[in-house]
Amino acid sequence: MSEVLADLPFCACIAAGYLDVLLVLTVCALLLAGFPAAFTLAGTALLFALIGWSMGVFELSYLIPYPQRIFGATTNQVLIAVPLFIFMGVVLERAKIAEELLDEMAKLFGSLQGGLGVSVIVVGALLAASTGIVGATVVTMGLLSLPVMLKRGYDPALATGSIAAAGTLGQIIPPSIVIILLGDVISNAYQKAQLSRGVFAPETVTVGDLFAGALVPGLLLVALYIAYVMGTALLRPASAPCIPAAEIGDRREAFRSALKTLPAPLILIVAVLGSILGGVATPTEAAAVGAVGALFLAGHRTAAGPSKTLIRIGAAALIATLAAGALAGPQGATGGLALAAGAGTLVALAGLGASIFCLLRTSALSEVTEQTLRTTTMVFAILIGAALFSLVFRGLGGDARVEHLLAAVPGGPAGALLAVMAVMFVLGFFLDFIEITLVVVPLVAAPLLAQGVDPVWLGVMMAVNLQTSFLTPPFGFALFYLRGVAPESVKTTDIYRGALPFVAVQIMMLGLLALFPALATWAR
Repeated sequence: MSEVLADLPFCACIAAGYLDVLLVLTVCALLLAGFPAAFTLAGTALLFALIGWSMGVFELSYLIPYPQRIFGATTNQVLIAVPLFIFMGVVLERAKIAEELLDEMAKLFGSLQGGLGVSVIVVGALLAASTGIVGATVVTMGLLSLPVMLKRGYDPALATGSIAAAGTLGQIIPPSIVIILLGDVISNAYQKAQLSRGVFAPETVTVGDLFAGALVPGLLLVALYIAYVMGTALLRPASAPCIPAAEIGDRREAFRSALKTLPAPLILIVAVLGSILGGVATPTEAAAVGAVGALFLAGHRTAAGPSKTLIRIGAAALIATLAAGALAGPQGATGGLALAAGAGTLVALAGLGASIFCLLRTSALSEVTEQTLRTTTMVFAILIGAALFSLVFRGLGGDARVEHLLAAVPGGPAGALLAVMAVMFVLGFFLDFIEITLVVVPLVAAPLLAQGVDPVWLGVMMAVNLQTSFLTPPFGFALFYLRGVAPESVKTTDIYRGALPFVAVQIMMLGLLALFPALATWAR
């Protein structure tokens, strides 16, 4: 390359030597200008590939693996979980599960100082573990909770901040779309890092490992959110008043009502996460179970008469069949257990058919599939564009530049990790988490892992960091979603002011993870 650069004019020589940097800067500028991420990544990368080829510093042979990358992305068993979890979340959102949960939690905690804020955080955590879709959670809770909180005299900043922050819990509490995408990226980077160190039988990191690693930090983050809301209520009681006991009614009756509402989503959460963490199912298989379970829940809400009974029996049969499969273990069911599992499957299919029929009658299923298709297409389009971007960036020498820069950061691996976290945090002010995950993380993960950083710890740290991108002005998506459904009396500055303390809590969580890596690596 040095001989080629020597034949170019001085200005062209400088530009050719920094085409990888110019590529990144151009992509960031176009994304900030509002151009679609997928076409920006692919189009800009292709343009710079042609520029580099014309200057003699890029070989078009680097693009040969691109069709294989596209095929690999669309057939990746891990990434198949993405549309399934999206479908599960959209179905539960359409089934009005959040509406019931918010109502019951408000009755349980409303008489406490700051109880409505605590209810929002708790419901946000439950929805995060069952849906994982930030936009749907924020919009739903904004429509249902915000008017009630404002009517009760809550400070608009505390009310909006609680709702926005609770909605972002879907980014860190499994099952999370960002963790699935991070799991695929981290796994590839970890294998590459091991090969670079001469390890030709590399260890693997699975999405299940990241799910297990994110569980404790996610629950701890919920506790920190609740502590902040309760602390604010104690220090400034006027900002978070309680609901008079007379309006809530009998607490025992509220508790009994909650016991009727909570079991269904909790069983679904346990079935999905328990099967992954227990090693019974892969994330993709667990996502399929979650999607079917969500259909049962939604169908049960719209059914009546014999259909409702059939759906209940089918759901019970599905749970029994899954339990039989777990008891049978890897060798599979035999004898009477196999016959029972087969019969349970047939009954479960009958119940599932009844659920789908009930949803088709209300036209809800067509809306669910359309929204699932739109979201899934957006994710995979960005993934395909990012694949071309990474090939061109590597062909222009960008990988070597990033590795050299991280190695030159003072403080060794800790300093390099701090620099990466700081850059990702700043990028979160302007870019979407998917863009950061598919563009930035592949560039920095392998050099960090080559320096000995634990892959699960790194993945969880990045997931918590990416969660802040939903709350950081000016382009935090949770803030946009909430602004769209908030009353006109709530100012945009109130929403920004309410989100900042929760961003500080998330940064505190990053600090705890840095000090105590075992919070993320406990399952390894």
